[in-house]
Amino acid sequence: MTLSNLAATIEARKGADPDSSWTAMLLSKGPEKCAEKFGEEAVEAIIEAVKGDRDKLTAEAADALYHLLVMCAARDVTLADIEAELTRRTVQSGIAEKAARR
Repeated sequence: MTLSNLAATIEARKGADPDSSWTAMLLSKGPEKCAEKFGEEAVEAIIEAVKGDRDKLTAEAADALYHLLVMCAARDVTLADIEAELTRRTVQSGIAEKAARR
């Protein structure tokens, strides 16, 4: 599954019955719960990165990406929005981009 497919699935489940889908259930609990769940998954990915277990890191990274997209969907931020921001940032180096934030 690509990130585009995953984002489309998440978007399609926005209005679904919370009893029918984990995604719908998370979204029904609001953006704050979605953010909390993303935070949990991000920490789990960090732990596996530190431990060095490639397979567990892969699984946790997939969880983190999924929950990131759910969190963003809860605030109507689409994958296309994120991709556009990434594209905008590629016109300059990361060092210059960070310096411009100050």
